[in-house]
Amino acid sequence: MLTIKEVTELTGIAAPTLRYYEKEGLLPHVKRNESGKRLYDEEDLSWIHFVTALRATGMPIAQIQKYVYLYKEGDSTISERKRMMLHHKKEIEKSIRELYFNLDKINYKLALYDVLESQIERTSIKI
Repeated sequence: MLTIKEVTELTGIAAPTLRYYEKEGLLPHVKRNESGKRLYDEEDLSWIHFVTALRATGMPIAQIQKYVYLYKEGDSTISERKRMMLHHKKEIEKSIRELYFNLDKINYKLALYDVLESQIERTSIKI
């Protein structure tokens, strides 16, 4: 079992964020010791990594809450959870396509600058 301090050192996630995730119901299994301090196990770490991946890819807190609720409901919700993940995957793939499209525009502009710089260098060498 790990303390919140150990988890923050291990994951890089701030303690207030971990407490917020727990308060919002995003970490379904966090335990507490007899004095009320949070204790995290491997399953909690897996959930933390999963939730941070979902957040980093733009899933709203409300959607993650719904997913956790369905998870707690058991195996009868597997199909619905899978649909949620497939939908989110499609959204991520769309974002990646848009990023690559915009990256191509930036790379084009950089290539243009390379050409312009080489033209300037050639004309300044000819004194």
